Amino acid sequence: METIAIRKANAGDAENIAAMVGELLNAIMAGIGSPVFNFNPEDTLLRLRTFLEQGNYTVFIAEQGDTEAAGFIALTESHALYAEGAFGTIPEFFVRPEFRSQQVGLRLLEQAKAYGRTQGWKRLEVTTPPLPEFDKTLAFYQREGFAVTGGRKLKALL
Repeated sequence: METIAIRKANAGDAENIAAMVGELLNAIMAGIGSPVFNFNPEDTLLRLRTFLEQGNYTVFIAEQGDTEAAGFIALTESHALYAEGAFGTIPEFFVRPEFRSQQVGLRLLEQAKAYGRTQGWKRLEVTTPPLPEFDKTLAFYQREGFAVTGGRKLKALL
């Protein structure tokens, strides 16, 4: 088995990352049994390239060899008074099933934490559906120092 390398993604990685976003969203919708996302591959790719080029969306990608993407973690900076200023949000985090249980997710999360410290963030926040289908995901985050802080993620379309 080849070694997995973690590196900061650039606009040239957008196709691999966008494909994994589709896999992530499809897995979530299958897990909850509801089509809650409107995933358009072309729109996602364009949006991702723009986010990466603007620098307001940071992605670390895990790769095996030169081209096979194993997973990724995305980070954005948020601001809130309750968080004492700037903090990191993990909007998307995905490891392809064939690479799970090989510490790929752990290494991506460690890279995200290290990056957050360089940005002066005091915390990282992530949301996972409060459903039994996502208990393993929740347990992973809790093992890595995340604590449930209450509430549920809600949205209103504008």
